[in-house]
Amino acid sequence: MEPHRVLVLNSGSSSVKYQLLDMRDRSRLASGLVERIGEETSRLAHTPLTGGAEPRERTGRIADHDEALKAAAEELAADGLGLDSPELAAIGHRVVHGGLRFSAPTVITDEVLKEIERLVPVAPLHNPANITGIRTAQALRPDLPQVAVFDTAFHTTMPEAAARYAIDVETADAHRIRRYGFHGTSHAYVSRKTAELLGKAPEEVNVIVLHLGNGASASAVAGGRCVETSMGLTPLEGLVMGTRSGDIDPAVTFHLKRVAGMSADEIDVLLNKRSGLVGLCGDNDMRVIRRRIDEGDERAALAFDIYIHRLKKYIGAYTAVLGRVDAVAFTAGVGENAAPVREAAIAGLEELGMAVDASLNSVRSPQPRLISPEYARVAVAVVPTDEELEIAEQTFALVSPGDADSPVHSDN
Repeated sequence: MEPHRVLVLNSGSSSVKYQLLDMRDRSRLASGLVERIGEETSRLAHTPLTGGAEPRERTGRIADHDEALKAAAEELAADGLGLDSPELAAIGHRVVHGGLRFSAPTVITDEVLKEIERLVPVAPLHNPANITGIRTAQALRPDLPQVAVFDTAFHTTMPEAAARYAIDVETADAHRIRRYGFHGTSHAYVSRKTAELLGKAPEEVNVIVLHLGNGASASAVAGGRCVETSMGLTPLEGLVMGTRSGDIDPAVTFHLKRVAGMSADEIDVLLNKRSGLVGLCGDNDMRVIRRRIDEGDERAALAFDIYIHRLKKYIGAYTAVLGRVDAVAFTAGVGENAAPVREAAIAGLEELGMAVDASLNSVRSPQPRLISPEYARVAVAVVPTDEELEIAEQTFALVSPGDADSPVHSDN
């Protein structure tokens, strides 16, 4: 039997998420999370998804990512799913930033790893952790294909008019300053699933995807190709997020330095960790914010209104960019679960052909579904994202028989 399993690793700065999938039927065999790596309160939560075993948890200091991945491997082995299994075809790694070079999933070589390292200055919070996860996995299974799936890859199809900032070209090129976009695996998956929901091929559909989680981004997808997205050089640009400001006059940073005496690092923390919903009202959980609104909290109501106002601006802008919109798709934690956000974001856009049916919008379901009335010219959908499955599918397609001899994909 040919190897048919893929282990998906998402290595963060202090956490590792993992899923093991059987690519014959896309079923999950196990999943887990190691969090608070390097602290005394480290925690590993492992969930077997086959064979009837119970979820397990262990606590206590896990010193580093090497120890975290070894602990995850032990849990998988306890379920008969060890990394030494001949059924394991590859390990797929989420890598946040691939720059311009990587426009598709890529088998990791020494040169590929060096390029990911060269991109650290434009992804200082993310790529180092991704690199650590790759190196540890390589040490555990040096014989196994390791594949990088990049958050930025889906957005490399943006035209230069969308990707370029209007600054001095030589300076921009020297320091790789341009709009890259993020959440690409989610946008790719959701745009494709939205087309399926409409009974059409991705090439026939124009979709606005709204990935609304603690981090949030929008994309305009024309015929399966991204032509615009809200995040830029970093994940700070664009929509109002849980703790990030999104779009802001760049001169605010100069003002804070001159008038408030804040350093670059302090401003970085302000805009990335003390802004967005939490900066506006002290909470970044949409459920809490909605409860506060129901209780008459004016700060929470204003935060919600600012959040929705920005969403509407992007929906309108991307309608103009696409020219024709077939669907608007909501996804991720807020997009999938917060009916009031979906209702408010679409309200008033009837002239653009968009509307939400209140009864359909109130239904909670893990399945992709339409929430627009039949008369609406533009379909409005809720499409649960599945970034792990997307990473697994892209990884398996690259290394499975028939594709194993495909060249490493890159732009140059």
